Order: sequence, then C-alpha cells, then structure tokens
Amino acid sequence: MTTHTTDHPAEPPHTCLLCPRLASFIAGWRAREPEWFNGPVPSFLPRSGEEDVRVLIIGLAPGLRGANRTGRPFTGDYAGDLLYSTLVKFGFAKGIFEARPDDSLELLDAAITNAVRCVPPENKPEGAEVNTCRQYYLTPTIARFPNLQAIVTLGTISHQTTVRALGHPVRLFPFSHGGEHDAGGLRIFSSYHCSRYNTNTGKLTTEMFESVFSRVRGYLNDC
Repeated sequence: MTTHTTDHPAEPPHTCLLCPRLASFIAGWRAREPEWFNGPVPSFLPRSGEEDVRVLIIGLAPGLRGANRTGRPFTGDYAGDLLYSTLVKFGFAKGIFEARPDDSLELLDAAITNAVRCVPPENKPEGAEVNTCRQYYLTPTIARFPNLQAIVTLGTISHQTTVRALGHPVRLFPFSHGGEHDAGGLRIFSSYHCSRYNTNTGKLTTEMFESVFSRVRGYLNDC
C-alpha cells in the first residue's frame, strides 16, 4: 500500500503522532497488515476541487477493516454501502461504488471526512483524541472549503465536535436525528451514524437516512 503524503495543513501526515494511543494502535496494524493503508485517512474530495464543495459530511472515525484498510472514508465496510448509495441517489456522487478507492465513484458538491482521522481501538475515540483532531485537522478542514453551505454530522460525537469547531456551545445545538441548526452561516444537518449496528437494530432505516440528504439537497437548491 502506498503511503499518503500531503502538504495541505488540514490533512495529517501518514505517521501522525499527536495521539499516542492511536499511533501505537496503527503501528501494530502496520506490522500485522503491511498492505493496508494504516494511517490517518484523508478527506475524500470531488475531482473538481475544494471550490466545488457545498456540503461536508463528517463521520466519527475510520473503521479498522474499512477506511483504515483502504485509505478512503467509508470504503470497505457496510456504512459505505448505505452512505454512497444515498449520495448517488441525491446527486452528491456518481459512478459505481465498489468498496475500493480505485472504483469509479466520484463526489459531486460534497466532501467526506471524519471527526477523528485515525482508527481507534474498538471504534471508540477518547475525548482528548477528539479534541486534538478537531484542533489540528477538523477545524482547518471546515475552513478549507470557500463555498461550503451545509454540514452533515453522523452521530453524536461528530455533531458535538463539529459544533465546537464552529465556535458554538454544544448545549445550544443538541444532537438529534433529522435535526437542523444554523451556525455561523452554515446549516448543520444531523443524522444517526450509518453503521451496521444502527441499521441492524432499526435505530436507523434507509428511509430515515435518505430523508436527511433529501433535505440537504433541497436546502442547497434553495440557496
């Protein structure tokens, strides 16, 4: 697997050491699976560039055998199946999602990132890790898109750290599935995370998830 390099300040280096627990966890998997990506997963952008991003989708963190393996957000596990089929349906992506970073899928109007860029043990980042990644990477990521109009937060942690990244108190912008908040010129749309657990338990249905992106598309069309 080719390692990721970037000069953009919003993207962490492949060997980011800011969070020792996460760095150690990934180092172990590099030794175990050297062909995997095994690093902070970069944001997924449209080929046309940052200027065309109108909506930013923010997940929690890479899955161990998903994005941590493939190097692209929501690629390689079930969450991507639901997310990318929904994005295609509402015109935020085109092509065919085949759960690998070299498939024909392209984003349109949208970018995808994670609140925490490195895979955490048991998919549970610690508060300090969320705060560090917000300071160094999430806040600069939000700022890098000059024409951003909307953000979709997937899950409570993603929602709360996004609100903080925008400089607002969390208590004024509570998380709820299907919630909407105006914050600093941006509209925040919140959804339950599209994880297999949430869909298998019925906490999140395809219809519930699609309704969020339907409203995002309507909002952008009206802007």
